[in-house]
This record gives sequence, structure tokens and C-alpha cells, in this order.
Amino acid sequence: MNARLNMFASPTAAKVLKHFVAANMAVAESTLPAATQELVKIRASQINGCGFCLDMHTKDAAAAGETSVRLSLVAAWREATVFTEAERAALELTEQGTRLADAAGAVTDEVWANAAKHYDEEQLAALVSQIAIINAFNRGNAIVQQPAGSYEPGQFA
Repeated sequence: MNARLNMFASPTAAKVLKHFVAANMAVAESTLPAATQELVKIRASQINGCGFCLDMHTKDAAAAGETSVRLSLVAAWREATVFTEAERAALELTEQGTRLADAAGAVTDEVWANAAKHYDEEQLAALVSQIAIINAFNRGNAIVQQPAGSYEPGQFA
């Protein structure tokens, strides 16, 4: 399977991707826990059906020490007992922030308040940014049908 378009070969797409990567690095350098960042990327990618991002972020998370149990249960986080309350709040914010068209008003006040109980303003800013960035990556990869399966942990580091 080949992608419809080689985004890395396009000067325009390469410029855009460079900015996406720089934005993602700003989040990576924030105080938002790295495990939470990966969980957010995985959950949004599951919702958006982005195989490339799922391949990347599950492998990167595993390489960073994330357990296979937690990785396997991200899609069923509500029923799983392996996530902290803070992680659960981040996953719920991720779901509502990813499925904007599914509800009037997008993210509910209750979901926002729950996230705000666990994260300070700077971490909330990083969390919102991470959700927006991974959704942008997901959409680009899904549109061009970027193939999944060959990613090596840290490949784009």
C-alpha cells in the first residue's frame, strides 16, 4: 500500500509538517506528563482511524515504558482500572475535543472542569494543544492514506 501523496516530497507540505512538529515539540517540553501526551495521541488516532499515528504512538509509548495492558485498553478507558483519574480526564477531553461535530458546544463544562481539577493552566494549554495537533496529523495522514506498520520507535525524533 502506498500513500496517495508523498507529503515529505512536497515543499508546501514539508513546511507545514515542520510547523506541526515544532508545535508538538513545545507540548513535549511542557509539564504535561509524557504518558498523558501519548495516551491523548493514541485515543484521538483511534477515533480518527489514523493507522499511521496509532502505529507511531503505540510503539513510541511502549519504547518509553508504557505497558501493553494500558496500550490495549486505551479504547476502553472508561471500563479500565489502569488509568489515573487525571489520565481519564485527559482522555475524556480528548474524545470531546476530537468529536466536535457530535455535540452542540463541543466540550462540555463538566468535562473541562474535570480536566481543570487535575491539570494547572499551563498543562491544560499543553493538553488542548496536543489534542489539536494530533487531530491535524490524523487528518492529513487519513486523507493521503499514509500506510501503517513500518514505523520504528523514535524514527522522527
